[in-house]
Amino acid sequence: MRYPVTIVATLIGVVLCLFNYTGYDPHNMVFFMFSIPGWFADLFMDIHELNVILMYVLTIISWALIGLFCDWMIARGTRRRSQT
Repeated sequence: MRYPVTIVATLIGVVLCLFNYTGYDPHNMVFFMFSIPGWFADLFMDIHELNVILMYVLTIISWALIGLFCDWMIARGTRRRSQT
């Protein structure tokens, strides 16, 4: 099985983290809109006390898992269509 959606989703996570790291997102609006771990961290703790590197790693991992799930669903649909 090839993983094209996983690769693209992981790249989206990396670009999101790099955009936030460069400082073009001074109020972290874009980062917290698209970072799934950021949603939960914002609910349960003060965002000024978060470890930024951990948030970046969790964001990239979560985007990769979303892509992997999409690839898995695509492969499952392809197998079902080829069996009928």
